Amino acid sequence: MSELADLYQEIILDHNRRPRNYRDMPECTCSAEGNNPLCGDEVKVFVRVDEGKLSDVSFLGQGCAISKASASLMTAKTRGRSGAEARNLATEVRTMLLGPEEAPPSGLGDIVALSGVRKFPARIKCAMLPWHALEAALDGQQTATTE
Repeated sequence: MSELADLYQEIILDHNRRPRNYRDMPECTCSAEGNNPLCGDEVKVFVRVDEGKLSDVSFLGQGCAISKASASLMTAKTRGRSGAEARNLATEVRTMLLGPEEAPPSGLGDIVALSGVRKFPARIKCAMLPWHALEAALDGQQTATTE
């Protein structure tokens, strides 16, 4: 395995073992649950919006390492951003995983560790589930799907 692939693998394993922002948020302003019935991944994303910014983002759930790492990376990267910026990040992640194979956008930071998932089409839904739940929460919906 290349050094870059090793680094990406370590980022995913670290976020799975020690997920950032893994907690309930009773004071959230919106939340949504996501469920992938094919593999059993479940996630609930909590968002607190203050003055147009995502002042806090957290999640709870169970699932595979990819799903949990993606949720952890997402919460860290979207905190402090506007709803539009969070949606743009979700679009960039979706494009990185589903679009033409090219270098990921530079603004994704550690999220590029998920780029290897594109080689395993069945796992793309695992990586996207938290992002779908975030978008659903921002849209005022209670549930999200992997579609």
